[in-house]
Amino acid sequence: MESSHPPTSINTQPYSRNGAGSPATAFGPTITSFVQMEPVPNPQDFVLWSFFNTVFFNAFCLGFIALIFSVKARDCKVLGDLEGARRHGTRAKVLNIICSILMVLTVVTLIIILIIIFTSVTT
Repeated sequence: MESSHPPTSINTQPYSRNGAGSPATAFGPTITSFVQMEPVPNPQDFVLWSFFNTVFFNAFCLGFIALIFSVKARDCKVLGDLEGARRHGTRAKVLNIICSILMVLTVVTLIIILIIIFTSVTT
């Protein structure tokens, strides 16, 4: 969900004198501008990725630590602290990347070891 601010109306009615010497009337030309605020993107919390790393490959407890930072990011987002949510989400993302890389390297290493063992037994 993206939070966006409602458009703001700015009345730029000039306060000046008209040709007769009296102040400008309400029926004179009125310029109204609408300022549309840019929606602030919600920071990501990476809870699902952290949970996956915690359950399936918790190398050096990095998945669990990433899950903690993900929950902290979600809590900060609920409380409206978007800067704190961004910081915790970034930490969770880095830990998830490290954990995922370790998982891929471990699986590839195990496959290579199994291939080496299988070829040495068959020959």
